[in-house]
Amino acid sequence: MKPDRKLVLEDGSTYFGNGFGAGRDAVCEIVFNTSMSGYQEILSDPSYTDQGIVMSYPLIGNYGICDEDFESRLIAPSAFIVRDLNENPSNFRSVRSVSELLEESDIPGISGVDTRKLVRSIRDVGARRGIITDADTPVEEAVAKIAATPVPHDAVKRVSSKKKWYSRTSNPRFHVVAIDCGMKQNIVRMLNANKCNVTVVPYDTGSEEIMALSPDGVFISNGPGDPQDVPEVIGTLKELRGRIPMFGICLGHQLLALSYGADTYKLKFGHRGGNHPVKDLSTGKIEITSQNHSYAVDTASLAGTGLTASHINVLDDTIEGLRHETDAVFSVQYHPESAPGPMDSTALFERFTELMKRG
Repeated sequence: MKPDRKLVLEDGSTYFGNGFGAGRDAVCEIVFNTSMSGYQEILSDPSYTDQGIVMSYPLIGNYGICDEDFESRLIAPSAFIVRDLNENPSNFRSVRSVSELLEESDIPGISGVDTRKLVRSIRDVGARRGIITDADTPVEEAVAKIAATPVPHDAVKRVSSKKKWYSRTSNPRFHVVAIDCGMKQNIVRMLNANKCNVTVVPYDTGSEEIMALSPDGVFISNGPGDPQDVPEVIGTLKELRGRIPMFGICLGHQLLALSYGADTYKLKFGHRGGNHPVKDLSTGKIEITSQNHSYAVDTASLAGTGLTASHINVLDDTIEGLRHETDAVFSVQYHPESAPGPMDSTALFERFTELMKRG
């Protein structure tokens, strides 16, 4: 099949393929994910807002899309880039194809791309912005469109809940207020499974409003973008420090670090996929984790914050977890709730309930 679409990166490098989903152009940051399954959960993870996802696994779409498996109501990415797209899924639970889902959600996709070459380029050079456009668009015009498109800084505002909502469980032992920065649904399921009633609040909910809900603990969710773009949450967490147990995942981990005075920085190409080894420094145990982030906490900036590293990434020594020396606060950079994904780290939710039990 003759290519009808292409991906052009900001440095002019070009990858041809065939379009599916929406037929419009899209400018976004291009990142890769190394997961071998779970493309539906990836597509519905709000943390991918404003990004174009390159799937390193070559075959995408073979088991279709299942209504029960969405992680949010949002189909988050700006674009989807794959090698081989299966338009005829074989799965009794499937209700539509990946192409149909992207078409419904007005998200452009491109298949037939040499994703091995593209992933290596991102790994070696770093994540860059790109555009999916028609195959006959001149490269100079495509690069100019990328340069003329502003980098967004309001991703959390766009994906956070607009109002408070609740998720109850039978025989609850605790009440958790979850600050929604782009939360995945399985986080709520895991909290419910650990006997927590959950009240989900928008990202800009203030500390006094949170405390007025009489929670036993506060959870700070994953989400998209640069953590320093969310000063509202950082300010709220500063006011909650030392008053209540807190647990943060991914973006929530970074926001907790910033609230204690640590710094964050952008990684060359981020961590995305279900196969990242992480070492628990207290036990020496290696956990296989699922990850999705572009930023990390600066190790040198922890001095004087009361925070210490609890986990590190075995591949690059970046911080994967934090705990506070005196406050009932801890966080992890990875996703213990990931579905589908490794289950090595699900006990972290039990650790949170233990903190709440102690008060």
